Amino acid sequence: MSNSSENFFETKVMGHPAGLFVLFFTEMWERFSYYGMRAILVIFLTGALVGDNPGWDWDKPAALSLLGTYAMFVYLTPIVGGWLADNKIGYRMAVVIGALLMTLGHASMAIETPTFLYIGISLLILGNGFFKPNMTSIISKMYEGHDEKKDGAYNIFYMGVNAGAFLGIMLCGWLGENVGWSYGFGLAGIFMFLGMVQFYYAQPLFGDVGAKPKNEKKGIIDTLSEDLESSKEKISGKLNHFITIDYLLIGVFIISALIFIVNDPLSKIGNINTLNFTVAGMTDSLFFALLAAILFILILIVRIPRYERVVRDRMIAFTIFCIFTIFFWAAFEQAAGSLPIYTRDFTDRVLEGNAASIFKIIDAIVTVVPIGIITYVLISLFRQTFSRIGFSNIVLAISFVIIWALVIYKLYINFSAEAKEVEITWFAILNSLFIIVFAPLFTKWWDSKYNPPASVKYGLGLIIMAIGFGLLAFATRNVPLGAETAKLSMIWLVLAYLFHTLGELCLSPMGLSYLSKLVPARMVAFMFGVYYLAIAIGNKMAHYVGGDIEKITKEDGLSYFFLIFTVVPIGLGLLSFALHPLLKRLMHGVR
Repeated sequence: MSNSSENFFETKVMGHPAGLFVLFFTEMWERFSYYGMRAILVIFLTGALVGDNPGWDWDKPAALSLLGTYAMFVYLTPIVGGWLADNKIGYRMAVVIGALLMTLGHASMAIETPTFLYIGISLLILGNGFFKPNMTSIISKMYEGHDEKKDGAYNIFYMGVNAGAFLGIMLCGWLGENVGWSYGFGLAGIFMFLGMVQFYYAQPLFGDVGAKPKNEKKGIIDTLSEDLESSKEKISGKLNHFITIDYLLIGVFIISALIFIVNDPLSKIGNINTLNFTVAGMTDSLFFALLAAILFILILIVRIPRYERVVRDRMIAFTIFCIFTIFFWAAFEQAAGSLPIYTRDFTDRVLEGNAASIFKIIDAIVTVVPIGIITYVLISLFRQTFSRIGFSNIVLAISFVIIWALVIYKLYINFSAEAKEVEITWFAILNSLFIIVFAPLFTKWWDSKYNPPASVKYGLGLIIMAIGFGLLAFATRNVPLGAETAKLSMIWLVLAYLFHTLGELCLSPMGLSYLSKLVPARMVAFMFGVYYLAIAIGNKMAHYVGGDIEKITKEDGLSYFFLIFTVVPIGLGLLSFALHPLLKRLMHGVR
């Protein structure tokens, strides 16, 4: 155990090193900026060209294609950023570089021109690649020799993730919809910048943890592998070296995937068809998407059987879970694309009289209470660290002064108006709110003797999420074909987000957990990439299908659109249940 790691525990806040809470707030501001920007992007792009707060009037397929490509790269670039941090620049410098790039990205988007939009999104993708993988790596290093504290540390850290998402969606969404889209994009950049400065000037707390690597080649994957080895059986056996057919398949897969990723938004946004051909009625984009999917499966089919039996079986089990993961995120991520469009166009969001008063009170409570709790954490951090990182604390204090000022102004405006039109983005905060409420209950469930096996968790996650879409399908059953607007009750959206969140809590934490249990340490890097690729594919698929909401509504009805995301996950959930005996054998005793 390094002295620097041990020194962390000399300055404690709520039983954990003060450095953990620096990371908590840094991650909170990054999630604030990410979710805040994402909450308003599609609404802004597809909004009418005229009005009090005009948008760009993009077609829905174009807007969601851009969002899908952005979301896909968000899960792919961390693989590169993690390698650079491991081998070249260190975790802390990677976080600072990532935060700076994302700050510039949000600033570019606030200019509101197409050129700066694309520059901004490119900078956000690059910045995310540097930032995302390295925060958890610093925590892992910080807790070396204190494994009993790690679970609690990650729980605190992920509370910061959800707090940031909650605040970002609420404030960027409110400003974007009520004041101007540039203000929403700009606010995301302001807090990303303040988070970067706060983290940079808190460096004295970290010693040499996360600093630039010296001669030793020990990085994220090595650290992860060490963490995992303590929780799984060690498996010996010969290495499965990559051979010519592996490299050939991977090369063609990468080329096919890149053609699809680039061509899809180009064709839908700029009507630029780089290849401009059809195969069996499929566009060039769809053809290369299917080709990439087939090659992805072929790579696994070719490589996995060459492992020894136990390793092979466990990797097959994990691959099956990855396939379920793709379809889960393809449905769940409608929350960023088609659901905001549904909220804007098909939900009655105007409240009057007692209904408006009750909503204002509820909104005030769910706004003030979480911020009050986070402010208490902030004060606790100040008490322990002000003498060592005073400037960092001051920057953090300024951030919260701005937050409280915005919240008070928002509540003042809300309570001053007799009627209330609920913001489109307000519903998106329900996911973070429900996670904060229900996550402790799920943690107790998983820690009890009633902890279900993996296949049941995946099945429950898919089916419970599907219930949320089923409620929306039921709510929209009487919306006429081709209808562009309707006035449906808000309760359907609230219930949908509730079931989506409960499904997420069943399935989402399972991926990395089963990666740690099923995959030998020497193959963590490869399967880590496969898992992130699965989430990336799910995100792109979500917005590729979601972009057709208008077309499907005209041809088959809005209810049919939501039925797609009801029937498919339910079918896959039942399949997961049915596969339990097979998966149990393949996992060879891993629970």
